[in-house]
Amino acid sequence: MPGINFKETKKIIAPAGVQVESNYLKIGDKFVKTFFIFSYPRYLSTGWFEPLINLPNIFDISIFINPVDTGMALKKLRKKAAQIESQISDQQEKGLVRDPLLETAFQDVESLRDALQQAQERLFEIGVYVSIYADDLEALAKLESRIDSLMEAKLIYIKPALFQQIEGLSSILPLANDEVDVTTPMNSAPISSFFPFVSEDLNSSQGIMYGINRHNNNLIIFDRFSLENANQVVFAKSGSGKSYATKLEIIRYLMMGVDVLVIDPENEYKKLCEAFGGSFFNISLSSHEHINPFDVPVVPEGETPTDVLRSHIVNLAGLLKLMLGNISVEEDALLDRAITETYASREIVPGEDFSGAQPPLLEDLETVLRNLEGGRGIAERLYKFTKGSFAGFVNQPTNIDIGNRLIVFSIRDLEDELRPIAMYIILNFIWNLTRAQLKKRLLIIDEAWWMMKYEDSATFLFGLVKRARKYYLGVSTITQDVEDFLRSPYGRPIITNSSIQLLLKQAPATIDIVAKAFGLTEAEKNMLLSAEVGTGLFFAGRKHVAIQIIASFFEDQLVTTNPQQLLEEKA
Repeated sequence: MPGINFKETKKIIAPAGVQVESNYLKIGDKFVKTFFIFSYPRYLSTGWFEPLINLPNIFDISIFINPVDTGMALKKLRKKAAQIESQISDQQEKGLVRDPLLETAFQDVESLRDALQQAQERLFEIGVYVSIYADDLEALAKLESRIDSLMEAKLIYIKPALFQQIEGLSSILPLANDEVDVTTPMNSAPISSFFPFVSEDLNSSQGIMYGINRHNNNLIIFDRFSLENANQVVFAKSGSGKSYATKLEIIRYLMMGVDVLVIDPENEYKKLCEAFGGSFFNISLSSHEHINPFDVPVVPEGETPTDVLRSHIVNLAGLLKLMLGNISVEEDALLDRAITETYASREIVPGEDFSGAQPPLLEDLETVLRNLEGGRGIAERLYKFTKGSFAGFVNQPTNIDIGNRLIVFSIRDLEDELRPIAMYIILNFIWNLTRAQLKKRLLIIDEAWWMMKYEDSATFLFGLVKRARKYYLGVSTITQDVEDFLRSPYGRPIITNSSIQLLLKQAPATIDIVAKAFGLTEAEKNMLLSAEVGTGLFFAGRKHVAIQIIASFFEDQLVTTNPQQLLEEKA
């Protein structure tokens, strides 16, 4: 290539010198030893490589697979079969006891000949080399002994490349040169068991990259929609990287064609939303974007208008209880009647077609309550939401456009007491949208503990998580207040109904609660207490691994909330 001086490049990347011994090399401060596999059992089971790949040590593996001409292979196999058959006949003539090893070998050769002739298999020469690294010879010997034991347990035997350590290292380097040339003939079936990505790192052919397995440096590639449900919980203390990890997930799922909706309590997703041309709605007392909780949902295919309306009224009653605080049984019954009459005033009644009807507002419910016996007290408590200080929040017609693949609802500018109400309204709006059109979607609920503080909102969130699977929706609940989340009677059921869990750095005050909820070992507890930013445990179904979350340069520019980085970008 023009402009590249390969001699100078070699000087830069090559070590200053290499100390060569018969069975190891010393490169700089590191000791290196290369091995080759020279013997395999009759059968290689899938995953035999797993114990080696999962070792928490630095090592390299090279696998060379060279095809053998089928015609030549058949000639050699025919000759081998004749030799074995001759040996068997010779033993029979001498009256010796039959040799099971020879009979088995003859059957194997004949089976392979049949498979090759029918083009069901192909024959290859395969060479496998492993290089291990350590800071001293004692550590190198310990690692060698461990690998020996692991492989011998599988009836696989390795040897160091004596007086060929330089050639061994050259075979390991990404140069595609097999300089050791110790190979074994194998057909296609056993070679398939060499596929290296079989470790407990959730690597699949579909999905997105969540991070790197800290035990073996393999990629964690996974599709959350491939599990029994696509729900996720993320628990971490502030500043440990939970929002960073979630934003990376959003970027990568958007690239896979998945729609994403976000409830953002701190405007952390605004920059990402703008970069992707998403819709950003600021829900506050003075904002221009409004959601009318009385909007009647679109009737999904396969459901009746009556059932949809009744379900919506139940959800709306839950919201009003959240707004009103504690209410008596009599007030609860009165409220249900008032909601029904409010809809009836707009000709929205069960059994009728109300698809084109104009939905009522909260002030219409207040008016109905004032005219019902015993309803004036409830109407007075609703006054602040209809004409009082909170009037601009929930007493307006819906005016937002949801025709975008990335939608962010910001509630940062709302008072704390209104946040649970806003989250409930937004979630109900999203739920109606989700049911109306079946589509692969993600719903991100940041700081979900706000909803867990109140029974009605916690009940609604649990119902949403439980039913999301039917509508191709994956719900991510993110929280830093683990104690508040798990104290709710719906906290653990939400975890149970979430197939994916991500645990990042935890505070000492809450680690025991987290450990009990997720069944962590002492080692895992200690790891979460001392975890660096962006590291933790990733659970998917019954599998879990230690994860390191990483981003590309451009992803990092979009998702970082590090104040120092943000100031440097503005400078």
